[in-house]
Amino acid sequence: MPTTREQILQALLARLETIPGATAKREAPLPETVPVGGLIVLRDGDPGEPEMLVSPPTYLWQHKAEIEVIVSRGAGDANTALDGLLMAVGQALEADRSLGGLADWLDWGAPKTHDLAIDGAAGLKGAVVPVTIHYASTNPLG
Repeated sequence: MPTTREQILQALLARLETIPGATAKREAPLPETVPVGGLIVLRDGDPGEPEMLVSPPTYLWQHKAEIEVIVSRGAGDANTALDGLLMAVGQALEADRSLGGLADWLDWGAPKTHDLAIDGAAGLKGAVVPVTIHYASTNPLG
């Protein structure tokens, strides 16, 4: 059976996969082309150092993950497309902040936007959304 951490990351990816028209992947390299509906890449991030309760042993995590949202600059207004996809990501996360009860709480910050230039590729517009996943496990491996 997967660790609590892995179950949570899989559930977070499943939430992102509910966004209509977009393609969601986990730990994928940056592509040369982006699907028409945009690309969402979940980066596993860093679980950090847990707080520990000793009886019974419980590890309290504030796992920092990232969600990369990428659209192509070639089709229409990339700023509007990126904004729409970011709103859809926010709505998908808001719809289930506990990821089916696996996490205590999801919290996310403002996106940091940037232009991406990849050799031989059309220009891409992207943003990184920091996500903090609060959860507990009974094992220090997550």
